[in-house]
Amino acid sequence: MSPQFVPFGTPHLTAIALAVLVPLALALVARHEHLGAGADRLARLGLALFLLGGWAAWWWAGWSSGAMTLANGLPFNLCDWAEAVLIVALLTRHQFAYELGYFWGLGATLQGLLTPTVFYDWPDPQFIFFFIQHGGVVAALLYLTLGSRLRPTWRSLPRVIATSLFYVGITGLVDVLVGGNYGFLVAKPPGVNMLTFMSPWPWYIPELVVVGLVFVLLYYAPFALADWLRRRRADPGATSCATKT
Repeated sequence: MSPQFVPFGTPHLTAIALAVLVPLALALVARHEHLGAGADRLARLGLALFLLGGWAAWWWAGWSSGAMTLANGLPFNLCDWAEAVLIVALLTRHQFAYELGYFWGLGATLQGLLTPTVFYDWPDPQFIFFFIQHGGVVAALLYLTLGSRLRPTWRSLPRVIATSLFYVGITGLVDVLVGGNYGFLVAKPPGVNMLTFMSPWPWYIPELVVVGLVFVLLYYAPFALADWLRRRRADPGATSCATKT
Protein backbone atom coordinates (compact mmCIF):
# COMPACT_ATOMS: atom_id res chain seq x y z
CA MET A 1 0.00 0.00 0.00
CA SER A 2 1.32 3.46 -0.89
CA PRO A 3 2.28 5.87 1.90
CA GLN A 4 -0.12 8.59 2.96
CA PHE A 5 0.27 11.87 1.11
CA VAL A 6 2.45 14.45 2.89
CA PRO A 7 1.78 18.07 1.86
CA PHE A 8 5.01 19.72 0.72
CA GLY A 9 6.94 16.52 1.28
CA THR A 10 9.72 15.61 -1.12
CA PRO A 11 7.47 14.08 -3.85
CA HIS A 12 5.05 17.03 -3.66
CA LEU A 13 7.85 19.63 -3.85
CA THR A 14 9.47 17.69 -6.70
CA ALA A 15 6.22 17.77 -8.69
CA ILE A 16 5.87 21.52 -8.13
CA ALA A 17 9.50 22.13 -9.14
CA LEU A 18 9.12 20.11 -12.35
CA ALA A 19 5.94 22.01 -13.27
CA VAL A 20 7.95 25.25 -13.17
CA LEU A 21 11.46 24.25 -14.25
CA VAL A 22 10.54 22.12 -17.28
CA PRO A 23 8.62 24.90 -19.11
CA LEU A 24 11.34 27.42 -18.21
CA ALA A 25 13.98 25.16 -19.75
CA LEU A 26 11.83 24.55 -22.85
CA ALA A 27 11.20 28.30 -23.17
CA LEU A 28 14.95 29.02 -23.12
CA VAL A 29 15.49 26.50 -25.91
CA ALA A 30 12.54 27.79 -27.97
CA ARG A 31 13.77 31.39 -27.72
CA HIS A 32 17.30 30.49 -28.84
CA GLU A 33 18.10 32.47 -31.98
CA HIS A 34 19.27 29.40 -33.93
CA LEU A 35 16.42 27.06 -32.90
CA GLY A 36 13.36 29.30 -32.88
CA ALA A 37 10.07 28.14 -34.41
CA GLY A 38 11.08 24.51 -34.85
CA ALA A 39 11.91 24.09 -31.18
CA ASP A 40 8.69 25.85 -30.22
CA ARG A 41 6.59 23.47 -32.33
CA LEU A 42 8.31 20.43 -30.84
CA ALA A 43 7.90 21.73 -27.28
CA ARG A 44 4.21 22.46 -27.79
CA LEU A 45 3.59 19.09 -29.39
CA GLY A 46 5.44 17.30 -26.60
CA LEU A 47 3.48 19.08 -23.87
CA ALA A 48 0.18 18.43 -25.68
CA LEU A 49 0.97 14.70 -26.00
CA PHE A 50 2.02 14.60 -22.34
CA LEU A 51 -1.32 16.07 -21.25
CA LEU A 52 -3.34 13.88 -23.61
CA GLY A 53 -1.48 10.74 -22.58
CA GLY A 54 -1.86 11.42 -18.89
CA TRP A 55 -5.55 12.23 -19.29
CA ALA A 56 -6.22 9.08 -21.32
CA ALA A 57 -4.32 6.90 -18.83
CA TRP A 58 -6.22 8.42 -15.90
CA TRP A 59 -9.56 7.76 -17.58
CA TRP A 60 -8.63 4.21 -18.54
CA ALA A 61 -7.41 3.39 -15.03
CA GLY A 62 -10.49 4.88 -13.40
CA TRP A 63 -13.13 3.34 -15.63
CA SER A 64 -11.45 -0.06 -15.90
CA SER A 65 -11.21 -0.33 -12.11
CA GLY A 66 -14.82 0.71 -11.61
CA ALA A 67 -13.79 3.67 -9.48
CA MET A 68 -15.35 6.21 -11.83
CA THR A 69 -19.02 6.94 -12.22
CA LEU A 70 -21.03 9.69 -13.86
CA ALA A 71 -20.81 11.53 -10.53
CA ASN A 72 -17.01 11.71 -10.51
CA GLY A 73 -15.68 10.71 -13.93
CA LEU A 74 -17.00 13.37 -16.30
CA PRO A 75 -14.66 16.19 -17.43
CA PHE A 76 -16.49 18.94 -15.59
CA ASN A 77 -13.95 20.15 -13.08
CA LEU A 78 -12.42 23.48 -14.02
CA CYS A 79 -9.01 21.80 -14.21
CA ASP A 80 -10.43 19.52 -16.93
CA TRP A 81 -11.61 22.49 -18.95
CA ALA A 82 -8.27 24.23 -18.42
CA GLU A 83 -6.45 21.13 -19.65
CA ALA A 84 -8.69 20.82 -22.72
CA VAL A 85 -8.26 24.43 -23.86
CA LEU A 86 -4.51 24.33 -23.21
CA ILE A 87 -4.16 21.24 -25.40
CA VAL A 88 -5.92 23.22 -28.14
CA ALA A 89 -3.64 26.20 -27.50
CA LEU A 90 -0.52 24.03 -27.59
CA LEU A 91 -1.51 22.48 -30.93
CA THR A 92 -2.82 25.64 -32.61
CA ARG A 93 -1.57 28.70 -30.65
CA HIS A 94 -5.23 29.80 -30.60
CA GLN A 95 -5.42 33.06 -28.62
CA PHE A 96 -8.76 32.55 -26.87
CA ALA A 97 -7.90 28.98 -25.90
CA TYR A 98 -4.64 30.28 -24.43
CA GLU A 99 -6.44 33.05 -22.51
CA LEU A 100 -8.86 30.60 -20.92
CA GLY A 101 -6.05 28.18 -20.10
CA TYR A 102 -3.90 30.92 -18.63
CA PHE A 103 -6.52 32.29 -16.23
CA TRP A 104 -8.19 28.98 -15.42
CA GLY A 105 -4.86 27.26 -14.94
CA LEU A 106 -3.52 29.89 -12.55
CA GLY A 107 -6.86 30.50 -10.85
CA ALA A 108 -7.84 26.86 -10.28
CA THR A 109 -5.22 24.29 -11.26
CA LEU A 110 -2.37 26.09 -9.49
CA GLN A 111 -4.41 25.93 -6.27
CA GLY A 112 -4.81 22.19 -6.80
CA LEU A 113 -1.08 21.80 -7.39
CA LEU A 114 -0.29 23.56 -4.11
CA THR A 115 -3.11 22.01 -2.04
CA PRO A 116 -3.86 18.69 -3.79
CA THR A 117 -6.86 16.51 -2.95
CA VAL A 118 -4.92 13.24 -2.98
CA PHE A 119 -4.66 10.66 -0.22
CA TYR A 120 -1.57 8.67 -1.21
CA ASP A 121 1.97 9.71 -2.00
CA TRP A 122 4.44 8.63 -4.68
CA PRO A 123 4.37 6.13 -6.37
CA ASP A 124 0.61 5.64 -6.04
CA PRO A 125 -1.22 5.99 -9.41
CA GLN A 126 -3.56 8.58 -7.86
CA PHE A 127 -0.54 10.77 -7.06
CA ILE A 128 1.00 10.27 -10.50
CA PHE A 129 -2.15 11.00 -12.51
CA PHE A 130 -3.09 14.00 -10.35
CA PHE A 131 0.25 15.69 -10.80
CA ILE A 132 0.51 14.85 -14.50
CA GLN A 133 -2.73 16.76 -15.00
CA HIS A 134 -2.22 19.64 -12.60
CA GLY A 135 1.52 19.99 -13.09
CA GLY A 136 1.10 19.61 -16.85
CA VAL A 137 -1.51 22.38 -16.99
CA VAL A 138 0.76 24.79 -15.11
CA ALA A 139 3.73 23.79 -17.28
CA ALA A 140 1.68 24.32 -20.47
CA LEU A 141 0.47 27.80 -19.58
CA LEU A 142 3.94 28.85 -18.46
CA TYR A 143 5.52 27.57 -21.66
CA LEU A 144 2.94 29.21 -23.92
CA THR A 145 3.55 32.51 -22.13
CA LEU A 146 7.34 32.39 -21.88
CA GLY A 147 8.26 30.18 -24.84
CA SER A 148 5.56 30.83 -27.45
CA ARG A 149 5.22 34.44 -26.22
CA LEU A 150 1.43 34.42 -26.06
CA ARG A 151 -0.16 36.83 -23.60
CA PRO A 152 -3.57 38.05 -22.49
CA THR A 153 -4.83 41.56 -23.27
CA TRP A 154 -7.49 43.80 -21.77
CA ARG A 155 -9.96 42.26 -24.22
CA SER A 156 -9.25 38.87 -22.67
CA LEU A 157 -10.80 39.81 -19.33
CA PRO A 158 -14.52 40.07 -20.26
CA ARG A 159 -14.24 36.98 -22.48
CA VAL A 160 -12.67 34.90 -19.73
CA ILE A 161 -15.11 36.16 -17.07
CA ALA A 162 -18.16 35.45 -19.26
CA THR A 163 -16.92 31.95 -20.15
CA SER A 164 -16.14 31.22 -16.50
CA LEU A 165 -19.70 32.14 -15.49
CA PHE A 166 -20.95 29.90 -18.30
CA TYR A 167 -18.83 27.09 -16.84
CA VAL A 168 -20.38 27.60 -13.39
CA GLY A 169 -23.90 27.46 -14.84
CA ILE A 170 -23.31 24.34 -16.96
CA THR A 171 -21.44 22.54 -14.19
CA GLY A 172 -24.11 23.33 -11.62
CA LEU A 173 -26.71 21.78 -13.95
CA VAL A 174 -24.53 18.68 -14.43
CA ASP A 175 -24.13 18.34 -10.65
CA VAL A 176 -27.92 18.33 -10.25
CA LEU A 177 -28.43 15.78 -13.03
CA VAL A 178 -25.77 13.24 -11.98
CA GLY A 179 -25.48 13.92 -8.25
CA GLY A 180 -21.86 15.03 -8.55
CA ASN A 181 -19.71 17.73 -7.02
CA TYR A 182 -17.97 19.07 -10.10
CA GLY A 183 -16.42 22.47 -9.58
CA PHE A 184 -16.94 21.91 -5.84
CA LEU A 185 -20.32 23.59 -6.22
CA VAL A 186 -22.08 21.12 -3.90
CA ALA A 187 -19.49 20.64 -1.14
CA LYS A 188 -15.98 21.72 -0.26
CA PRO A 189 -13.09 19.42 -1.20
CA PRO A 190 -11.37 17.45 1.56
CA GLY A 191 -8.18 18.69 3.17
CA VAL A 192 -6.97 22.21 3.82
CA ASN A 193 -7.38 24.51 0.82
CA MET A 194 -8.72 27.94 -0.10
CA LEU A 195 -12.35 26.87 0.34
CA THR A 196 -11.62 25.73 3.90
CA PHE A 197 -11.52 29.36 4.98
CA MET A 198 -14.72 30.41 3.21
CA SER A 199 -18.31 30.42 4.42
CA PRO A 200 -20.40 27.21 4.58
CA TRP A 201 -22.30 26.00 1.50
CA PRO A 202 -23.89 27.62 -0.46
CA TRP A 203 -22.45 30.97 0.60
CA TYR A 204 -18.93 30.15 -0.49
CA ILE A 205 -20.11 29.97 -4.11
CA PRO A 206 -20.65 33.76 -4.53
CA GLU A 207 -17.41 34.22 -2.57
CA LEU A 208 -15.67 32.03 -5.15
CA VAL A 209 -17.05 34.22 -7.94
CA VAL A 210 -15.61 37.32 -6.26
CA VAL A 211 -12.28 35.60 -5.64
CA GLY A 212 -12.25 34.49 -9.27
CA LEU A 213 -12.67 38.10 -10.44
CA VAL A 214 -9.82 39.18 -8.16
CA PHE A 215 -7.62 36.40 -9.55
CA VAL A 216 -8.34 37.50 -13.14
CA LEU A 217 -7.15 41.03 -12.31
CA LEU A 218 -4.20 39.74 -10.29
CA TYR A 219 -2.93 37.44 -13.03
CA TYR A 220 -3.34 40.16 -15.64
CA ALA A 221 -1.50 42.74 -13.51
CA PRO A 222 2.05 41.79 -14.66
CA PHE A 223 1.08 42.39 -18.30
CA ALA A 224 -0.67 45.67 -17.46
CA LEU A 225 2.43 46.84 -15.59
CA ALA A 226 4.71 45.78 -18.46
CA ASP A 227 2.54 47.69 -20.96
CA TRP A 228 2.60 50.80 -18.77
CA LEU A 229 6.39 50.67 -18.43
CA ARG A 230 6.76 50.14 -22.18
CA ARG A 231 4.61 53.20 -22.96
CA ARG A 232 6.55 55.25 -20.45
CA ARG A 233 9.89 54.30 -22.01
CA ALA A 234 8.54 54.99 -25.50
CA ASP A 235 7.38 58.50 -24.53
CA PRO A 236 9.66 59.76 -21.73
CA GLY A 237 8.68 63.36 -22.48
CA ALA A 238 5.13 62.76 -21.27
CA THR A 239 6.30 62.41 -17.67
CA SER A 240 8.63 65.42 -17.79
CA CYS A 241 5.95 67.62 -19.35
CA ALA A 242 3.44 66.56 -16.75
CA THR A 243 5.96 67.40 -14.04
CA LYS A 244 6.60 70.90 -15.40
CA THR A 245 2.92 71.73 -15.60
